[in-house]
Amino acid sequence: QVQLVESGGGLVQAGGSLRLSCGASARSFSMHAMGWFRQAPGKEREFVGAIDWNGPSTYYADSVKGRFTISRDNSQKTVYLQMNSLKPEDTAVYYCAAEKIFSSVSYSSNDYDYWGQGTQVTVSS
Repeated sequence: QVQLVESGGGLVQAGGSLRLSCGASARSFSMHAMGWFRQAPGKEREFVGAIDWNGPSTYYADSVKGRFTISRDNSQKTVYLQMNSLKPEDTAVYYCAAEKIFSSVSYSSNDYDYWGQGTQVTVSS
């Protein structure tokens, strides 16, 4: 079982930056691909980015490529989402998620077995 807790959300002006953190409880953390997803009001949950367990290679949605960066610190069992040049359309609840151990990165939320509770990010114009 992997428990995930996100932090770092908040209110920021357009053009600003935030860094989200996601701490994990499992000793197997380094063996899990980790993803970030977001869900805006009235919209479906969408893929933001992910980092594999053995690279670490990173993958991003086109909408955030060049602005967001995912990294992980396996010694701290934490994955980060650095968000720069934020736009009002980035406003959403952001979730981190973990896949089964040794799984390849997936862009689909259906392939992630463990989820955090989410953290709100609000970007004002």
